[in-house]
Amino acid sequence: MGSSSQASLLLQKQLKDLCKNPVDGFSAGLLDETNLFEWSVTIIGPPDTLYEGGFFNAIMSFPPNYPNSPPTVRFTSDVWHPNVYSDGKVCISILHPPGDDPNGYELASERWSPVHTVESIVLSIISMLSSPNDESPANVEAAKEWRERRDDFKKKVSRCVRRSQEML
Repeated sequence: MGSSSQASLLLQKQLKDLCKNPVDGFSAGLLDETNLFEWSVTIIGPPDTLYEGGFFNAIMSFPPNYPNSPPTVRFTSDVWHPNVYSDGKVCISILHPPGDDPNGYELASERWSPVHTVESIVLSIISMLSSPNDESPANVEAAKEWRERRDDFKKKVSRCVRRSQEML
């Protein structure tokens, strides 16, 4: 069996599991019924965080050799966050290729592993929203603002939250 058909079976199973047992904090489904490798995800801003009340849309794209390689996740909603690139791409350890970090920032155990599921990835992103990692930021400007001008940071985030509510 080719790796992309294995990936399809695994993705089908994860989709079925999520439909049967929805998880608080997000919803996920296929972007287009004919393609198991592109998922649409909506993350609800976690309670007691700056993102509370927001509805943030993202696209999760799986490689043909999933689960051996991680998917990419890109927000299509505006998200101002130290760990989200300006194009919306999410930067967290578990989405980095498996093995040792060429930059030496992450342990191999923090990086991608085939045991991750759509659910564990999205829960990691929700956790990232709750507690940004400003040590190795994807968005340097947001990280600087988070550290030095928290009020400005909060204002930008609440604008993103408001915009996400208007899109509903």
